[in-house]
Amino acid sequence: MNADQPREPGRKQLPHEIPLWITPEQEFYFITINCAERGTNQLAHPEVAKELFASIKFRTERGDWFPHLVLLMPDHLHGIFQFPASKKPFRETISDWKRWTSRQLGIRWQRDFFEHRLRGDEPWRQKADYILENPVRAGLVTKPQGWPYVWFPSR
Repeated sequence: MNADQPREPGRKQLPHEIPLWITPEQEFYFITINCAERGTNQLAHPEVAKELFASIKFRTERGDWFPHLVLLMPDHLHGIFQFPASKKPFRETISDWKRWTSRQLGIRWQRDFFEHRLRGDEPWRQKADYILENPVRAGLVTKPQGWPYVWFPSR
């Protein structure tokens, strides 16, 4: 870079700190993780979905997180998660999973992710309905039930 050229501003790191008055394991989080290259289908392929869902299930059984729903779109995923009480911040849990899927499956993720802690007036079922409608809004299917890339935990 030439010294006379203006520097491009760096992308801010998203804050994922949990306020001290929050009990993390009692909270629901709406999570969105985007692929680095938007508009390119990296995720909505049967074999990729199978591997991603297997890794989510494995980490669920290991107790890393408790997803209630995960939906893959071609270039991002949405999920509703809870996280156990842990000294490890949930941003590290998600980053570890992204790193593993990147190495094992070749998925290129954006550096960070979006999370929104659902407040008392935002029931997780409403957010789940919003997530399930995402493929319909994108014109990929006519009904949510037609989208094959959805994972629910077996109870």
